[in-house]
Amino acid sequence: MSKITAGLFISLDGIIQDPQDWHFPYFNDEMGAAVGEQLGAADTVLFGRNTYEGFAGAWPAREDAGEEDAGMAKALGDARKIVVSHDELTFTWRNSEQLQGDLIEGVTALKAESTSDIGMSGSPSIVRQLLAAGLLDELHLFVHPIALNSNGLRLFAEGEPIPLRLISAQPFETGVLHLIYGPSEPVSDQSYDEAKAHLPRD
Repeated sequence: MSKITAGLFISLDGIIQDPQDWHFPYFNDEMGAAVGEQLGAADTVLFGRNTYEGFAGAWPAREDAGEEDAGMAKALGDARKIVVSHDELTFTWRNSEQLQGDLIEGVTALKAESTSDIGMSGSPSIVRQLLAAGLLDELHLFVHPIALNSNGLRLFAEGEPIPLRLISAQPFETGVLHLIYGPSEPVSDQSYDEAKAHLPRD
């Protein structure tokens, strides 16, 4: 069974909307390597429609341009790209197809049949649904040291709590913190009376 990983750029106050407007000053070799390992190495990439359209509108031209990002562009172009949408789609970017049927059933089958990792970038609504269903193996959050102070889209909306466990935490020289979370069992119902035993004593 394959592993599904998702990567998102997120501000200190939890915003994930329009990262192209605020995260590039923090993009360095460390982040490039982490993003390349999480997304660029995947043979299959799962997208929501909006994220896919943004990628498809940019990366094929970057591959054709042959500049520093052409290697990443080629890897994305060569990957199998599966798009989640309720509307019927047509594709011009090679190796693209639409997920048929129910999201959870389709991704469950995809995990079972795939022999390599499945990557995701952005697509927060898909990430939330896969987390809630226990299908996302790793959530990579690149937490940027900036508070945007806006009402932009956040990763988590209202809903049931989703317990996670911290797999790793790596600070970058820019102040970005690369956090990797995985699924976890529900946390215990510890009360304050139990928690206060861990407070320092005189």
